[in-house]
Amino acid sequence: MVSDVALRVGRTQVLRYRVHAQQLDRARRSGRSPDDAAILDLGVQHTGPDGSLWALALRGVPVTAHEWPHELALAWTLRGAPHAYRRSDLRAVEKAMRPFSEADAAKRVFNASGPLKKAGIPVTEALGEVARTMRDVVTTPMSKGALSTRMTAEMSDPYVRWCEPCGATHMYEMSFRLAALHAGLELEPDTSPPVLRRIPRWPAGQVGVLERTSDDDGALDQVRGVLHLLGPVTVKDVATFLDSPAKDVRARWPDDAVTVSVDGAEASMLPADVAALERAAEPPAEPVVRLLGPFDLYLQGRDRTVTVPDASRHKALWPTIGRPGAVLVDGEIVGTWRPRAQGRTLALKLDEWEPWDRRTRAAVEHEHERLAEFRGLVVA
Repeated sequence: MVSDVALRVGRTQVLRYRVHAQQLDRARRSGRSPDDAAILDLGVQHTGPDGSLWALALRGVPVTAHEWPHELALAWTLRGAPHAYRRSDLRAVEKAMRPFSEADAAKRVFNASGPLKKAGIPVTEALGEVARTMRDVVTTPMSKGALSTRMTAEMSDPYVRWCEPCGATHMYEMSFRLAALHAGLELEPDTSPPVLRRIPRWPAGQVGVLERTSDDDGALDQVRGVLHLLGPVTVKDVATFLDSPAKDVRARWPDDAVTVSVDGAEASMLPADVAALERAAEPPAEPVVRLLGPFDLYLQGRDRTVTVPDASRHKALWPTIGRPGAVLVDGEIVGTWRPRAQGRTLALKLDEWEPWDRRTRAAVEHEHERLAEFRGLVVA
């Protein structure tokens, strides 16, 4: 990492850069392919009623809530959450999701690592064993509950635990989820509880392989992906986003990363993005107004005081349970929203952090109509 500061900027400039890097300023185009979005390189979290498809719609991709595009696929990946990817990228995504080290694997599976360590089983080896067993079990689409029951019967003691809330013995949740893609399994869209199925034409030689053959994951490199889409960031920011040890992230830090000062604090970004950050010093001709979903990538940065400097607002925007959506205006979060659907109509419960002007309110109303259309509803 280059130590000299290449640029000194404020948080407003950083947020405008992120809006552009994440294509939130991109207009909708009917002929655009459903997999034409930069955020798919890192994965688009599919959580909540609108999930990944609304995140893509906000970035100009012509998708709706009622039709899952065949160009996209769902898999459990970062932090064990379901994420959307380009179907054509799935094999490369699996390789990019392999742990950076044994310590990284142990951190990603949380409390599942203790019994494995006690039994002398490396976590990477364990994930491979779980993946191979999953592949053998899932010959036809199978619900998560049915697969969990089968896997509990197949796996030995270090892999399973007694779950007090469920009143049953089953596999550790993170080991179960993170092994699925390494087994060549995807999540069937629009299923609850989730249904897992085999990814078509998955190479047998890639099932349960956790070893890394290269430190370069190309366009899907997770560290570079965070630097590009959420930059400038620190090693700690990236490590927290990926649920990885800072040591492993530092070891994979791009040699060409440049240092930027954000309101006096040093962070890093990719050299190819510096020009875009410099251009972000000027506000856009028209403010970008969006109704971000609760788990939109724009809200996933770990430098929350950059996204929202008023720490008293953090609990309302990022509660442990029941996150609201966020109202974005020219890079700034200016309030929250929650949907209120009834029959064929959609209303919004809005919380204005500061009184909005007429122009902002009109833009939010337009985005409300856009969300209703996305859901196949009308504005209440």
